Amino acid sequence: MHFIKKVKDDLIWVGANDRRLSHFEGVYSVPYGVSYNSYLLLDEKIVIFDTVDKAVRKRFFENLAEALGGKKPDYFIMQHMEPDHSAAVEELITRYPDIKIVCNARTLEFAKQFYSFDVDARVQIVAEGDTLSTGRHNLSFVMAPMVHWPEVMVTYDSTDHILFSADGFGCFGALNGALFADEVDFAKDYMDEARRYYTNIVGKYGDQVMALLKKASGLRIDMICPLHGFVWRSNINDILSKYILWGSYAPEDYGVMIAYASVYGSTENTAEILSGKLRDSGIRTVMFDVSVTPPSEVVSAAFRWSHLVFASTTYNAGIFVAMEAVINDLVAHNIQKRTVAIIENGSWAPTSGGLIREHLGKCENITFIDETISLRSSLKAGQLSEIDAMANSIIATMPATAVVKQQIEPPVQSSVDMLTMFKLSYGLFVLTAKDGDKDNGCIINTAAQITESPLRVSIAVNKANFTHDMVLKTGKFNISILSQSVPFRVFEQFGFCSGRDTDKFASSAYSDRSANGIRYIPEGANGVISGQVADSYDYGTHTLFIADVTQAFIISGEPSTTYQYYFDNIKPKPQPKTEPKQGFVCKVCGYEYEGESLPEDFVCPLCKHGPADFEPM
Repeated sequence: MHFIKKVKDDLIWVGANDRRLSHFEGVYSVPYGVSYNSYLLLDEKIVIFDTVDKAVRKRFFENLAEALGGKKPDYFIMQHMEPDHSAAVEELITRYPDIKIVCNARTLEFAKQFYSFDVDARVQIVAEGDTLSTGRHNLSFVMAPMVHWPEVMVTYDSTDHILFSADGFGCFGALNGALFADEVDFAKDYMDEARRYYTNIVGKYGDQVMALLKKASGLRIDMICPLHGFVWRSNINDILSKYILWGSYAPEDYGVMIAYASVYGSTENTAEILSGKLRDSGIRTVMFDVSVTPPSEVVSAAFRWSHLVFASTTYNAGIFVAMEAVINDLVAHNIQKRTVAIIENGSWAPTSGGLIREHLGKCENITFIDETISLRSSLKAGQLSEIDAMANSIIATMPATAVVKQQIEPPVQSSVDMLTMFKLSYGLFVLTAKDGDKDNGCIINTAAQITESPLRVSIAVNKANFTHDMVLKTGKFNISILSQSVPFRVFEQFGFCSGRDTDKFASSAYSDRSANGIRYIPEGANGVISGQVADSYDYGTHTLFIADVTQAFIISGEPSTTYQYYFDNIKPKPQPKTEPKQGFVCKVCGYEYEGESLPEDFVCPLCKHGPADFEPM
């Protein structure tokens, strides 16, 4: 039986979930399953975006038939050739022989390797910036090589501002009946799986991810439709901000990940004592026994935390096998910009520490703590000072903000620290007013109920705002209470320009008005309050308005946003600045070689192509 989900009125999810798969790509454990997403666009020309893995092919075709309702698709956009998204292509061609395959030239090469049908006769080749009109929708194509295969491209629908992102912004885990990230507690239940997916599948290709993010930064994106995991339609900056950190190899959190390999417990004991000392000093720590924890989880944690400690016994004159696998995985996934400390153990010839350092030394911007601890079978009392020294060296490289204060010292009497004011909880609102034919609005952060009978609210408005003058003149206003799903463009629309010389509603897709005739903001708001000014007080830079509530209604059940939530989750994070580079870029996969000249025998470390496939930056 089919199971489909509506993404938008003319866009249907026709993918499937697999909860029986134990290891994705035969390597990465997926205890919560995985989804294979495919999308059907029902326009004048009907479009299918990618297919699914062979394990769920039957369900895919049931879903597709139901969503098509007897119609035939015109185009199949093949964004990614990997078989978990293309295993159903040959059957798709058999069922719909007139369908046209839209792909890029590199995908065509791969398709000929995978399929036995005449691919050339069915393709429409597209390149960077090419467009396809399907009727109401206009699709454009953006190349994304090595995110995470060389042929990958993404598709942008400029009509509904949707990014079909291929493997980008994906996540491990079956969808369990939901479709959108805002239908679940993504931060609590899925962010770890999104990080684990990114770091292990895409993590090696940070430069290529940042190149794609740079292209995407010029697009208005209201929705992201990935090939694994949930569709993003709100709070998109939650995942974008993570990708900026992950793609640039910047740590998400300051703290210490301790991974240990211990045969008889002595190395584990030493690691635990170090963790306790760091915790006593207010430093957050997490610990992993690499013998029982899948390497993918350790790699994911290494991408999250700023400082890494590796504690390993020596085994066969080398690194303990489970630890060696983790170290090799981290090097293969291009871990960078971390501070590393090492603990080694060996009853007669401890060598694991030096070998770990040698391996990780191949990575960029790795800073090693000088204090390496070398054990002979077990930790002795005389070596506790070495643990203290290692803990102190780690703490010394942490910013002051990383230290979790155990006790708040009493404040100095009669002192005023202005930063304290930011500890107050502020909401965010769009204040709107109308004067004659002029509608206007601005962002405010101070609105509160002051009495219940009569029902009154207060708002504080900066006198520099044109809306302030309109409220002062007319005595009427609306406040739209912004929710956590409010898109950043609302702040751009009402906070980044002046209504004195701009029509802030000129490009709005809505024209809603309350009973007082004043416009309000339905997009990203959870409620509206209309006010009639009863009194006002001049406080220098601001006017405090006291108003009777004349109307109030709820728009949604979304939580209200706060000033802090805006800064943490809605306002775009600045991308790391990059200095101009001199060198050559691979035309196949995007790998960058820095230098004035490219060696004649150079081979691309990613795609293995030679100098003929490189061009100057």
